[in-house]
Amino acid sequence: MVKLFRGTLSLFTRQQKNVFSAATVIMLTVALSRILGLWRDRLLAARFSPSDLGVYYAAFRLPNMIFELLVMGALAAAFIPVFTSYLDTKGKKEAFMMASIVINIGSVIFLIISLPLVIFSRQVSSVLAPGFNQQQLDLMAVFSQIMMLAQVFPLIIGNFITGMLQSFRNFFISSLAPVVYNLGIIFAIIILSPVIGLYAPVVGVVIGAVLFALIQIPTIISYGYRHNWSFAYKHPGAREIGKLILPRTLGLAVTQIDTTIDLILSSLLGAGAVTIFNFAQHLQQLPIGLFGVSLAQASLPSLSLNFAQKNWPEFKKTFISSFHQILFLVVPLSVILIVLRIPIVRLVFGASTLFDWESTVTTGTTLAYFSFSLFAQSLVHLLARTFYAMHDTRTPVIVGAISVFLNTVLSVLMIIHYHLGVWSLGLTATIANLLNMLLLMIYLDKKIGYFSYKELLLPAGKIFLSSAVSGLALYIPLKLFDQLVFDTTRTINLIMLTGVSTFFGLSVYLFLAWFLELPQIGLLRKLYKRIKKEPYQGVLIDTTAEAVNVQKSEI
Repeated sequence: MVKLFRGTLSLFTRQQKNVFSAATVIMLTVALSRILGLWRDRLLAARFSPSDLGVYYAAFRLPNMIFELLVMGALAAAFIPVFTSYLDTKGKKEAFMMASIVINIGSVIFLIISLPLVIFSRQVSSVLAPGFNQQQLDLMAVFSQIMMLAQVFPLIIGNFITGMLQSFRNFFISSLAPVVYNLGIIFAIIILSPVIGLYAPVVGVVIGAVLFALIQIPTIISYGYRHNWSFAYKHPGAREIGKLILPRTLGLAVTQIDTTIDLILSSLLGAGAVTIFNFAQHLQQLPIGLFGVSLAQASLPSLSLNFAQKNWPEFKKTFISSFHQILFLVVPLSVILIVLRIPIVRLVFGASTLFDWESTVTTGTTLAYFSFSLFAQSLVHLLARTFYAMHDTRTPVIVGAISVFLNTVLSVLMIIHYHLGVWSLGLTATIANLLNMLLLMIYLDKKIGYFSYKELLLPAGKIFLSSAVSGLALYIPLKLFDQLVFDTTRTINLIMLTGVSTFFGLSVYLFLAWFLELPQIGLLRKLYKRIKKEPYQGVLIDTTAEAVNVQKSEI
């Protein structure tokens, strides 16, 4: 029993000391969280109409805006690099003091900003969703108030703890926090929706947010953290974070404008269009969160350390490794989402009378247009964090503003001028994301003294070629079995059709990747052998201890 307790405790406190082992932990927990998120959406689609759900999703806009401006700007762009630097140069005591000051100041700023928005949430809702009727706007305002006051504050605390844990190279417990967040929502939907209706998922996000923070507190305490109630805003670390936050927050503000315009435009098409847009986004965010964000998040501490040590060769190796790993994992998944869009939407969200065939087709079309830029969206996370590691938060802001401006103009033209459907918002987002990625890549290339283009682009070209051919391998069995073999009105047949087509497509992709000698294949082979030999440790702990020798630049 003692040995089991120690083993469990060591799992929570163990460090992942290289990028791929850290990313593996994040990927597994993100995969679980995203799957739970899709299950959550399926439960909602089975219980509420798209029009009702549109109100629920629109209500997230205001609290999400505040949360992302206060936390997401600070966390990746400023807090983790500075906190990591303090740990490396000044020790835990100083690092924890600085973290306490930042959390205290951030909490006060949240209260100052949120209270007026809570008071005038009805007026703000009418601006955010002009296509909603009076009843929908009233309900949206109440939902926003509840989530603003009861959800955002625990998430602020929890995400700063996440930043501290990741700076210690502990990714397991911080990556598990979003899992319990989704479990809180799912619990409320199942138990409370028969009693309080659409209020159930709103209560669920509050429960999930509290669990998100609570699950991480014991681990950060085990590292020696004790909260200090100091508000010493002149603390050098706090001031440095403040300087780094400002341009990042401005950049996020631009992004929030873009997201808000998407909500405004989709609401003009009806509350149901808001739901369809969100469902398509949730599906396309699965590979981005699973691989793009995970690898970028896992790379940030290493990139920050390499920059602090001015180790440019290792800095480039870390970036190129993550760049290729993201492409290798995301590009084939984007092809799957494009080709199998309708079966996937039907499997995930069901085919209930509330979520009908027209909603399924529109969601699938929107998903396909989003999916053309999945690789670009994933790489933007890596590129932005690479700039953050170099304490440069301005470049991603400027580039992001350019892409957001383009997306806004194109979106207004598509919806207002050409009167196209909600799927057009997926198309405009793809165009803007591609531009964002290209501009960031060009600026980064110049900033660090240029990459080896052969080393950077040749493997990427092989990945895209393999994925394109695998798309044909997906399409042929899909059409053949759909018409001749499977009755896809039955769920089990739909699962078989999707599974068989995906198996063919991925088999072709992996064969071509092996034939073209992509190093990630060797990495996967070594990883598989390690998992087979040591199932428990192979998955969660230092998964690349042997695979590191396959290609040193890949780790």
